[in-house]
Amino acid sequence: MQVKFNAVVAAAALLIAGTASAQDMVVKIGHVGPTSGGIAHLGKDNEMGARMAIDELNAKGVSIGGKKVKFELLAEDDAGDPKQGTAVAQKLVDSKVMGVIGHLNSGTSIPASKIYSDAGIPQISPSATNPKFTRNGYKTTFRVVADDVHLGGTLGRYAVKELKGKSIAVIDDRTAYGQGVAEEFAKAVKASGGAIAEQQFTTDKATDFTAILTAIKAKKPDVVFYGGMDAVAGPMIRQMKQLGINAKFMGGDGICSGELPKLAAGAMADGQVVCAEAGGVEGEQKAGMEKFRADFKKKFNADVQIYAPYVYDATMVMVDAMVKAGSAEPAKYLPVLAKTSGYKGVTGTIAFDDKGDVKNGALTLFTYKGDKREQIAVVR
Repeated sequence: MQVKFNAVVAAAALLIAGTASAQDMVVKIGHVGPTSGGIAHLGKDNEMGARMAIDELNAKGVSIGGKKVKFELLAEDDAGDPKQGTAVAQKLVDSKVMGVIGHLNSGTSIPASKIYSDAGIPQISPSATNPKFTRNGYKTTFRVVADDVHLGGTLGRYAVKELKGKSIAVIDDRTAYGQGVAEEFAKAVKASGGAIAEQQFTTDKATDFTAILTAIKAKKPDVVFYGGMDAVAGPMIRQMKQLGINAKFMGGDGICSGELPKLAAGAMADGQVVCAEAGGVEGEQKAGMEKFRADFKKKFNADVQIYAPYVYDATMVMVDAMVKAGSAEPAKYLPVLAKTSGYKGVTGTIAFDDKGDVKNGALTLFTYKGDKREQIAVVR
C-alpha cells in the first residue's frame, strides 16, 4: 500500500514538474493613467490601448531569449494626481514590473519618473508633453509624442499666421501640462509678430469661468487658447457662448478628444475649435491607423479618444526591445530600447534621441464639424 502511495506521489510530482516546465515565463508590464476623476475617459482610453497590445502579443505568442512569454498587464489609477502617481509608481516597482507605459499627464509622469529611474525600470509615456519630463537626465525615461515646445509653438504660429489672430487671450489650468503648453503657445505668438491681449488662470477642477471670461471679453478676443484638458475646455466653450464670445478656441492634445463636443453640450460652432494632437500619419500610414481604430472599436465597443494608439505603440516598442535584447530584464533591454530607430508603429515611425524624446515628432491639427473631428493638416 505504501509503495503504491509513493508511486502516486512520484507520478503527481512528475506531472507538476512537467506542467511547471511547460508554463510560460511571465513578464509584467505596468500601465498608469487617470481611470477615475474628470479625465477618466482619457485614462480608460489609454488603458485599453495597453490591453489591446498585451492581448495581441499573447495571442501571437512571443519568445524572449528562447523562452515563450506570457505578458501580464498591471494597470493602476493615478487619478491625475502627482501624490497618487508616485504611490502607484512605487507599487509597480514593488510588484517587479519589467517596464511601465505611462503616465498620461505630465504632472504625474515627471515625479514618477524618478521612482522608475531609481529602480532602473524603463518608462515610456504615450502622452506627457512637458519638456521637463525628458530633461532630468534619467536613462529610463522615454516618450512617443512631440513635446510642448513643438505643440504650443505650432499652435501659436497657426493662431497668428493662419487664423490672423489680432487679440489673443490665453488661459491655463496651472498644471505641468496646461501651463507648459500655454507658455510655449504665447512665446510662439510673440515670435510670429502677434500679441497676447489677456492672460488668465483656472484649475483642472474648475467649473465656473464667468469671472475670467468676462475679463477676456473686454479685450474683444478673436482667439482664446486654453492649456488644459477637455473636461474643463467643454464647459468653458459653453460659457463663452453664453457670454457672447465668438472667438476661435484653441488648445493642445488635452482638449483634442472625441468627447469634447459632448462636454461642450452643443455650444461649439463648426470650425470654431482648432486643436493639435502630438503624432500624425500621412499617406500609406493612414490605412494602419484606420485599421487600428476599427479593431479598437470592435474589441471595446468604444471609439479611440486620443492616446490609445500611442499607448499601443509604446507597449509594442518596449516588447520589441526585449525580443531584440533576448531578455526582459530592464538592465539588459534598456540599452536596446534607447537605440530604437525606424520602428513602424500605427502612429508613425518611432526613433528616440539621446534624451528619450521621439525624433522628428509630427503634429496633427484638427477642427470639429458637428460632433466629428476633422483633420486640417499634419505638421512636422
